[in-house]
Amino acid sequence: MELTILLVVGTLAAAVIMFSTFKIVRPDQRAVVERFGEYHKYCEPGIHFLVPWMDRMYKRNVTEQMKNVQPSDMITRENLNANVDLDVYYQVRPNEEDVKKSFYNVDDYEKQITRLAQTTARNVIGTKQFEEVNSERQKINKTLHNELEEDTDAWGIDVVRVEMKEITPPSDVQESMNEILKAENRKDAAQDDAKATEIEARGNKKAAIEEAEGMKKAAVLEAEGDAKAIELRATAEANEIQLVNTALRQHFKGEAQEHKKLETVQNSLRNGSKYIVDTEKDLTTVLSEVGGITPIDSQDFEEPEEGLDLDIADKVKDASEKLKDQ
Repeated sequence: MELTILLVVGTLAAAVIMFSTFKIVRPDQRAVVERFGEYHKYCEPGIHFLVPWMDRMYKRNVTEQMKNVQPSDMITRENLNANVDLDVYYQVRPNEEDVKKSFYNVDDYEKQITRLAQTTARNVIGTKQFEEVNSERQKINKTLHNELEEDTDAWGIDVVRVEMKEITPPSDVQESMNEILKAENRKDAAQDDAKATEIEARGNKKAAIEEAEGMKKAAVLEAEGDAKAIELRATAEANEIQLVNTALRQHFKGEAQEHKKLETVQNSLRNGSKYIVDTEKDLTTVLSEVGGITPIDSQDFEEPEEGLDLDIADKVKDASEKLKDQ
């Protein structure tokens, strides 16, 4: 019985010794080993052997962590109490020297970094107007990050970033800000309407100018077309006159006098006048005496070529008979 108890006790003692002898360090951890309370060695991830009752291991998380700085009142440069809520992201640098600093250079770095962030934020915000604090968050975050990074370097800690989650002004200031914001919104809306009206007016003006230019071009084209038509008609008439003159010169050398007489009779009869003439007298001679038409001298024209069948004289006689019948 006593032997059984001794075996059980021995087994438990061996288990305790084995448990205290071998320690495991995870990938997200780093550790230091103290022997009789003095720094002995630095431990990377893996299994490490410790001398029972002599060595003791202390582990440190080296991943990025976040610490929320509870909202606290901070006074701006114009003495307004702003309630500021911060988040601080930090990380213990995973090397022997910095891990040792996080153990031996600061008592409780998590608590210390919270207090340091509050103090630094008060100092920075106290130099700025509330409007600046509210509108320049990124700039203030960067300033806080740089100052905290410098102060925590001796702790073996990297401050990754600082973010201001919320900035709450006093209630009366908040109401004033809301009114200002509404006024700004109305102002922006009015400016947008004015800009839209201006754009529309410019568009109408441009359209009117383009329409006027189009009408101008159309009028020019129409005038050019009319001028071209007049030119073509004048050219056609000139060609016709030239053709008649050519024909007269070629075929009416002798009969030109009779042709001229016929034109004289036609021109005299166009105005509807009636004349009583002697049948024995020549019609053109009578018309020339009454209307001031000068008879054509037969010597001014040559005799027609032989072989031409022209009836101009007959036409003049027919016109004379029609005049007597009237």
